[in-house]
Amino acid sequence: MTQPPEPGLSYASAGVDIAAAEQAKHRLAALVGSTMTPLVRGAFGGFGGLFRVPPEARAPLLVASADGVGTKLKLAIDAGRLDTVGHDLVNHCVNDIFVQGAQPLFFLDYVAFGTLVPASVEAVVAGVAAGCRENGCALIGGETAEMPGLYTPPDFDLAGFIVGWVEEDAVLGSGRVEVGDQLVALASNGLHTNGYSLARRIVHERLRLGPHDAFPEHEGSVADVLLAVHRSYRAALTPVIHRIRAMAHITGGGLPGNLDRALPASCDARVRLASWTVPPVFRVLQRAGGVADDEMFRAFNMGVGMVVICAADAVDDVIAASHTAGVPAWHAGDIVPGAGRVHLDATT
Repeated sequence: MTQPPEPGLSYASAGVDIAAAEQAKHRLAALVGSTMTPLVRGAFGGFGGLFRVPPEARAPLLVASADGVGTKLKLAIDAGRLDTVGHDLVNHCVNDIFVQGAQPLFFLDYVAFGTLVPASVEAVVAGVAAGCRENGCALIGGETAEMPGLYTPPDFDLAGFIVGWVEEDAVLGSGRVEVGDQLVALASNGLHTNGYSLARRIVHERLRLGPHDAFPEHEGSVADVLLAVHRSYRAALTPVIHRIRAMAHITGGGLPGNLDRALPASCDARVRLASWTVPPVFRVLQRAGGVADDEMFRAFNMGVGMVVICAADAVDDVIAASHTAGVPAWHAGDIVPGAGRVHLDATT
């Protein structure tokens, strides 16, 4: 017998909903528009974003970076809170280029779903737009992809790309650091975007808590505490950027794995652990997970989101500028002769 012909296939039957993609695009137009700056050229929906070089630039260097939010994204999905991770993404990228003295110009995002849900896309990009507005950064493009078979709903992937600029003679870094310089620490706003694979395992397996359960020693839930938005330090430190020699954004690797990136080969950084009290969220995780001290300082920021290296006579100004912006800051140590290493000094 002759078999009846199989029905024709379409993109929708393969799992890709073009109509949902169009709906998501329309939802994003106002969010993208809310981030526009005077240097943006062109309109939403082009194949590429257009951006004018700042007219005041003399010898500008472009500074670019890309990042994600790690497994914090999984916690956000489980908690049903998707706007915070977009904001995290922008602030993390802004901090990464700001340590070289760069101001952000524009941002692009990438969101990939197994099944595209317009409301979820909108929530993520709402967070991205909020971060862009906070940092004076235009969201000039991005990609929203639907890839059935690669991502299992409700999971999805998220990444961000930033471009900023700095005058060539104003680039901050290890080449400016000298013996006798001082360390100023700026407080983090929780875990930021690092250490979540360990934190999620402790919360799930040791504390046996879900995202909406109360977090120990805190008034809020697990989601409230662990999804606190990664803090941007741009507003706090821009007024004193001319007094700063180098900075370290404390991300994966903690203080030992990031502060060393701001040191010349002839200097060590001596961090006084007694200069601050580690926030309760880290103490809870350490106690419940039985995590060793050195592992805690490698996996988490331990309450320090940014470290500034400056001359001794700039310490008070840096701290005052940070406090004015609502970010706690303190004198946390100094630069001594050495070989480019970080010492966590518990003796003073």
